[in-house]
Amino acid sequence: MIPQGFGLMKQVFDDEAEMDKALSLFGPATGVAMLGAPIFAGALIDANLWHIGWRLVFLINVPIGMVTLLLAIRSLPGGASHPDVKLDVGGVGLVGLALVAIIYPLIQGRAAGWPAWCFVMLAAGAVLLLVFLRYERRRGDNPLIEPTLLTNRTYLSGIAVALALFGAFGGLLLCVSLYGQLGEGWSPIHAGLTLTPMVVGMILGMFGSNAAVKQLGRHLLHIGILLIVAAAAVLALMLTGARTASSWDLVPSLFLVGAGVGATIGQLFRFILTSVSMDEVGSASGVFEAVQQLSTALGVAVLGTIFFSVFGHHLPTDALRITAWACLAPLAAAFFLVFRLPMHPREEQTHDSEPRTSIPTEVPRDTAL
Repeated sequence: MIPQGFGLMKQVFDDEAEMDKALSLFGPATGVAMLGAPIFAGALIDANLWHIGWRLVFLINVPIGMVTLLLAIRSLPGGASHPDVKLDVGGVGLVGLALVAIIYPLIQGRAAGWPAWCFVMLAAGAVLLLVFLRYERRRGDNPLIEPTLLTNRTYLSGIAVALALFGAFGGLLLCVSLYGQLGEGWSPIHAGLTLTPMVVGMILGMFGSNAAVKQLGRHLLHIGILLIVAAAAVLALMLTGARTASSWDLVPSLFLVGAGVGATIGQLFRFILTSVSMDEVGSASGVFEAVQQLSTALGVAVLGTIFFSVFGHHLPTDALRITAWACLAPLAAAFFLVFRLPMHPREEQTHDSEPRTSIPTEVPRDTAL
């Protein structure tokens, strides 16, 4: 759904100014939904309607899907913009197998005690990814990933930033929830409501970033990442020597995390997606979504493993404190990777340093390569 959403945005908002506004809202809206979901899910679990417990969370998509369908029928274009495009079945199969081979052992490895099959699957996934990239480079028509994306420095740099940023954010978000429910014995709704300061911070960061991005450019991404770094440091220092921590104790650090994420994610979308042409946007957004899922799985696996390795032998506060310090490694990587982005989203360059707007869309594929 998400890759199609990006493509439709490019098709509906053909004006550059309108597209910038749409992109500036898309990223933070996704983040707010990510943070609002635990609160809503926690309320549903506590409500225990019809005595089905946590299973009720799966019904969340029913009212959302019905409302979205009605809005889509009224507002989205009805025809296909490229009716002659065919599905790259081989590419879908290869990348699907590769991602399953990577993500499944990362999610299940800790609970299983990291047996040998986890590392075998990870190695196989890496090999399959290389085979997939080689296959896409050689494919002539309708590739799953447009080969030109692999030479787009802005796009690749933005993907690298997202890989580090979503890993840190997703892993920390999980560990805060685990700390509350397993360490402090909070109910699901209590743990979900504890994230409210993060939602408030994200909304404020979103509006602040929209107003400041033209003046600050990529420095806004640096500021957002530094806010998340400060949040992790504040959290770790607050927990040092503490045997317990309440929801109120977590407010400053969670607010800073939200502000940093709100300032960063939405503008990162703009840097990434304004660097690609209309013909590339479906492929570009699909890769971005896959990387987001992969980085979140990596963050959950790595930071979750660190959390539980300490949790079983020390205080819960120690587990969250050490995890917070560990977040600084991917955040530092994201900070330095931002330097590879252009100063402003519209300064995209291709591999030969010529502006992308100088490449006409009607150039044959083999010539563009």
